[in-house]
Amino acid sequence: MLSKPFLTTQVIAGLPKIREQTACGWIGRLDLQAVKLGREFQEAEPELKVFVDAHATRAPTTRGEAGE
Repeated sequence: MLSKPFLTTQVIAGLPKIREQTACGWIGRLDLQAVKLGREFQEAEPELKVFVDAHATRAPTTRGEAGE
C-alpha cells in the first residue's frame, strides 16, 4: 500500500502558527502537494518537510553544526 504517512490539514493546523485555512490555501495555489482522499486533502509528511524547508528564512541546521 502507501509507504508515506499522510497528514490531514487539521494535523498541519496543529503545528505552531499554521491555520487550517493557510494549509488549504497552500494546496489551492499548488504550493503544497496533496492528495484528496474522500472529502479531505492529505499531505505526505516528507512533502510537508520539503515545503517548510524551501520556505525557511535560513538553511536548516543538522546536529553538530551549530557552535563548531
